[in-house]
Amino acid sequence: MTATRVDADVIRRLPKAVLHDHLDGGLRPATVIELAAAVGHTLPTTDPDELAAWYYEAANSGDLVRYIATFEHTLAVMQNREGLLRVAEEYVLDLAADGVVYAEVRYAPELNTKGGLSLSEVVETVQEGLATGMAKAAAAGTPVRVGTLLCGMRMFDRVREAADLAVAYRDAGVVGFDIAGAEDGFPPADHLAAFEHLRRESVPFTIHAGEAHGLPSIHQALQVCGAQRIGHGVRLTEDIPDLAAGKLGRLAGWVRDRRIALEMCPTSNLQTGCATSIAEHPITALKDLGFRVTVNTDNRLVSGTTMTREMSLLVEEAGWTVEDLRTVTVNALKSAFIPFDERGALIEDVVLPGYAAAL
Repeated sequence: MTATRVDADVIRRLPKAVLHDHLDGGLRPATVIELAAAVGHTLPTTDPDELAAWYYEAANSGDLVRYIATFEHTLAVMQNREGLLRVAEEYVLDLAADGVVYAEVRYAPELNTKGGLSLSEVVETVQEGLATGMAKAAAAGTPVRVGTLLCGMRMFDRVREAADLAVAYRDAGVVGFDIAGAEDGFPPADHLAAFEHLRRESVPFTIHAGEAHGLPSIHQALQVCGAQRIGHGVRLTEDIPDLAAGKLGRLAGWVRDRRIALEMCPTSNLQTGCATSIAEHPITALKDLGFRVTVNTDNRLVSGTTMTREMSLLVEEAGWTVEDLRTVTVNALKSAFIPFDERGALIEDVVLPGYAAAL
């Protein structure tokens, strides 16, 4: 099947897996408005369509710092139990409606404590909301499994606390760890003690790297901190001077040869200035060179996107085929932070039959 014959309706039916998606970046506009009214928070607009447009326009600034600043309003409505429960439940239901069968959702508990919740209460509340969403999705015939990645904010001083939470809740739905926030000026190695603790406790982790900062960030994340995956990693191409020839530098070769997954987010990367177009986004060249690339949404509200949209853009503008979409979906599951047998079962029992049935 060629790319021109794979339309959005077909893509929507395909089973999908997403590894890089932020809870506080994927709220429904109407939910933000309702919850903001309940807590007395002022928004740029109270019209759902206008609010969605505001987010999308603000995120298209090409500035990662400004992109991150758009989270002020979503975080404002995620400071109490009611808000967190609703956001987490709707998060799952929205993924299920988009054909997602496996997801890892990430968030930083320290950003949800302004209403008086403790870090543990935040984690337990989010897990409760996710469980409710998964139960409802399964009852509706669209089951989706969602694991949680807890984040530490790399520019603050509570990363070790977040790592401790990941260890404490690893048998209660938390499958891994990440550091998030402004990348440039806040290298991964600043939090080496937290990563060493996670390794000692056998908790897997990914690290945002190679987005706002280049190869040194990726090198530190992998070779100093020991990350099992890389969040974004767009600038890994700086270690491949000639993409057409495919001659890899040592770091790029390490990433490809050891099957380290790159959690790539095409639309988000355009918005933050890491790529110039979907057609020229490094994900296609890296895919063709044999890297374990995955397709992700990053922040569905902020980027105005879904997994269906991300995949459709790659088909329409970068010439991807349905086989490519299947490959990156399998890639994501191969690198998911759940047990090997469970990953294999999702691939063999859900993804491959789902692609066969949809086509």
